[in-house]
Amino acid sequence: QVQLVESGGGLVQSGGSLRLSCVGSGFPFSQNHLSWLRQPPGKALEWIADISYNGRGANYAASVKGRFTASRDNDKNTAYLQMDNLKPEDSGVYYCAKDLRLTSTGFAGSWGPGTEVTVSS
Repeated sequence: QVQLVESGGGLVQSGGSLRLSCVGSGFPFSQNHLSWLRQPPGKALEWIADISYNGRGANYAASVKGRFTASRDNDKNTAYLQMDNLKPEDSGVYYCAKDLRLTSTGFAGSWGPGTEVTVSS
């Protein structure tokens, strides 16, 4: 079965950096685009980035563009999200997702348990 496991979250001061990892299994990792989502405390899920199956293309939400970088190592079945110049509003639970799509009731797809990021001011 599809499994995605995020890690690398933690507590960091404003302006700091973190690198999140996402290990995938149970599907052909190198043939799938992946997405990153986050859910700030008390708020809805928010899409923040996509990365193409081969890592050559990525798209970002305006709120993170220029500060976050998505990448992947298909030999390791692992995707990464490098987060620099973190701000308190970046706090939340971060997820990587496969087959992400937006439906009338919200996001759908497969994602892992998430990893929590807290940015202190």
